Amino acid sequence: MKIAMRTLIAIFAVIALAAAAPPSARAAARHAKVRHESAIPAAKIPAYITAAINSPDRPAKDRALDESRKPAQVMAFFGVKPGMRVADLWAGGGYTTELLARIVGPGGKVYSQNGPFPEKFKANETLWQSRLKEPGMTNVVEVVKPFGSPDLLPVAPGSLNAVFINLNYHDLFNIGAHPAALNATVFKALKPGGIYAVVDNSAKAGAGTSATNTLHRIDEATVIKQVEAAGFRLAATSNVLRNPKDPRTQPFWKMNHTQDRFVLKFVKP
Repeated sequence: MKIAMRTLIAIFAVIALAAAAPPSARAAARHAKVRHESAIPAAKIPAYITAAINSPDRPAKDRALDESRKPAQVMAFFGVKPGMRVADLWAGGGYTTELLARIVGPGGKVYSQNGPFPEKFKANETLWQSRLKEPGMTNVVEVVKPFGSPDLLPVAPGSLNAVFINLNYHDLFNIGAHPAALNATVFKALKPGGIYAVVDNSAKAGAGTSATNTLHRIDEATVIKQVEAAGFRLAATSNVLRNPKDPRTQPFWKMNHTQDRFVLKFVKP
């Protein structure tokens, strides 16, 4: 009986110490469990991803971007599979939307979201809308709603397998959107175990959001903090889009698609 009591006291002591630990220590403990992954061997890229990327129906402009965006690596890292229900936020011209649509196939669904396009980006709007009429895109649902819309993702709560925001999280700060509200919306839409996939241009450590409008970059730590605040857990990172030679002092478009980018896989517990 005494041994059992001592065991209970020890357990409660450990719990109390964990609760008393400063937030930075608790965050460090969480992040110690994060997987940091390198490039996936080509032989281990699923055939359905390779087939989607090699589809002869893909536009030539998309294929030209593949070398710098490494879609096979990115899609495999995030675990996109046939039959999934996914969303592509800030889809732009639809590069990621098309890849997702071809991978999830006719048994899956892709919600491709863009807000109203400013006049100077009307060409992107035309590209996006024409893309959705292409062969193989019948599983795509066009969503034209600004960030902040209560029904931004027209799905039942807990129904999506993954949500992507590719190279545009930083732009939320440039249009007056509220990342906390968006992250909460994504959290609600995902199933338990669902993936929030965030890829963006990295700013210097400690830069926070100061470079989102000038360099179109954002501090990786800031994104992690904001997304985790919504209830997500950072499960893994990938270095496939990293460039340690990037000084992170120029706008990404001056880097000829070689800018340093972080790839973060968040999971809804």
